[in-house]
Amino acid sequence: MREDVAVTPATERPNTPATERSRPAPARPRLIATDLDGTLLRDDKTVSERTVAALVAAERAGIEVFFVTGRPARWMDVVSAHVHGHGLAICANGAAVVDLHQGGLPIEVRPLATDRALAVVEALREAAPGTTFAIERSGGIFYEPRYPPFHLDPGAIVAPAEKLLHDGFAHADMPVLKLLAHHPELAPDAFLQLARSVAGSHGDFTRSSPSALLEVSGLGVSKASTLARCCAERGISAADVVAFGDMPNDLEMLMWAGTSYAMANAHPDVLAATTHRTASNTEDGVAAVIERMLAG
Repeated sequence: MREDVAVTPATERPNTPATERSRPAPARPRLIATDLDGTLLRDDKTVSERTVAALVAAERAGIEVFFVTGRPARWMDVVSAHVHGHGLAICANGAAVVDLHQGGLPIEVRPLATDRALAVVEALREAAPGTTFAIERSGGIFYEPRYPPFHLDPGAIVAPAEKLLHDGFAHADMPVLKLLAHHPELAPDAFLQLARSVAGSHGDFTRSSPSALLEVSGLGVSKASTLARCCAERGISAADVVAFGDMPNDLEMLMWAGTSYAMANAHPDVLAATTHRTASNTEDGVAAVIERMLAG
């Protein structure tokens, strides 16, 4: 694996002294990579005026800003007006790079193979009875009858996962960006550990929801690996990147970036793996760091 895309697992990252955690970030990184939900967005899913002003100031200072999210492109309206310059965003945990200036047009897709997705479904049906599934394709979401419906996606096709992943399915030509697995009773982190143990050879597993909802991408596909590819295209090294996040699906990105910030509201694993802290998403923690960086 190339050095610019290598990711160190959280369990292998050395403990960071408290003095390092409080050390200020580089005055002028070349790129800012930020998660959205629980990080850049407030709890009501809006972008504050302070945050908008900070993003504009960063772009004017010559710093590229990338939104790196688990969201699909169709849920990016909340920030599409605040992307400047390149207009690109990394969606679906790294499975898609989209152009928000062109309405979320896919620029690159890194799909989960349907046979791999079916293998995950089979393994989790056996290991965790009661699991239900949804399939996020490039053209929309499809889910099982007992899967918690998405309020942002009314009218989605509902059917068993095996049918939704079948080669003869009406939308089989749309690449699978990720598989979602929900369990109504298991603890979220326990479900993630179980899924990785029984099906980790078929995809990359993570989570970003407070519930037991897992997100499965193709092997090697993550926020970190896709961000690294985008940075390499621009001649930007990990050392020149500042990243922000709050949940396990941000971990690899935060550990890849030269400077990483956990939100005050972050998951314990994120707090343990990052070198810096900032205020919570409701207190404009990302904006606060950007303002300090630009002030020198």
